[in-house]
Amino acid sequence: MTANTKHRIPSIIGVGPGRTGTTWLHQMLEGRVDLPYGVKETQFFSHFYDHGIEWYAHHFRYATGDRPVAEICPPYFLKPECLERIKLHIPDCRIITTMRDPVERVYSVYKHLRHTASARSGTFDQIFNTWPSLAGGNRYAFHLKAWFENFGRENVLVTFYDELRAEPRNYLNRVTDFMGVQRIVELPQIGNEVNAATHAPRNRRLARRALALEHFLRSHQAYGVINLLDRTRVWEFCRGRGELFPPLTPEQDARLRARYLPEVEALEELLKIDLSAWKKPRASRTVETPSPRLQQLARG
Repeated sequence: MTANTKHRIPSIIGVGPGRTGTTWLHQMLEGRVDLPYGVKETQFFSHFYDHGIEWYAHHFRYATGDRPVAEICPPYFLKPECLERIKLHIPDCRIITTMRDPVERVYSVYKHLRHTASARSGTFDQIFNTWPSLAGGNRYAFHLKAWFENFGRENVLVTFYDELRAEPRNYLNRVTDFMGVQRIVELPQIGNEVNAATHAPRNRRLARRALALEHFLRSHQAYGVINLLDRTRVWEFCRGRGELFPPLTPEQDARLRARYLPEVEALEELLKIDLSAWKKPRASRTVETPSPRLQQLARG
């Protein structure tokens, strides 16, 4: 099945990685492209591939073909099997990625893992040292190169989270231009991070049960129930109300920046851009965004 068959599936996928503003991007694109019905991300290519392509296509049953069909699903970027599956079913797919300061992203991922009880209780250092996918999840250049090689560099848009925060209009213009849809004139003010986790669960067993229930509901496309539980703050009751996550200490920040320095430099070499801002401690810098010329180079 391809994107041109009777059962429409996306021709454009925002693959993440996670914790890079993908929820905000999905919200901005609602009503302008055909997105999955009832849910932000289907997680088909990462978690529900065994359900079959018809299961995936059912999410886009209301797409008319009058505008692009798209999905924003951050679990895909870091998983080679997702790339292979997308290439198999949508060989001409266009890809959107968003790169984020690896230190900020890894700590945001940690908080999300703790908040949802995907990871056991523990400090950041404890989880970081025992959770391989957390410690090694910022190999941006390695994964991005594979997306370039499989879909063509001209078909992979590279954006930056710093730009989303500092210049959201420019960020969104780049995305809509890439998708071939009209630019969005009015943007809501961006406040705190969407879906940012601030607290650990008070009861981890309850949070784990909530996670299992959500996975079950997703597998049956019961998104109305999921959204109802979200609106009535049931998920937050199960996953929050515990300890407040502290910020990284200056020592942790410095240690992580040293660890990820080779990865940052590899991305600089791949994209031919300057990412010096990612090498500085957060306390000593303001949000910086690549210049228009560097953004053009990043697009290939």
